[in-house]
Amino acid sequence: MENKKEKLVLDGNAFYELDLECLKHRRENMQREKERRAERNRQRQRK
Repeated sequence: MENKKEKLVLDGNAFYELDLECLKHRRENMQREKERRAERNRQRQRK
């Protein structure tokens, strides 16, 4: 079975082609940023 690298989405009259690898990296970056913010908030609360 081959790995898909793109996903086609139909939303009303709009048609989108999503790059799944790009979405994966974006989600990972968002998660890391969320963890960094949480750590900064914990450090602020300790002070």
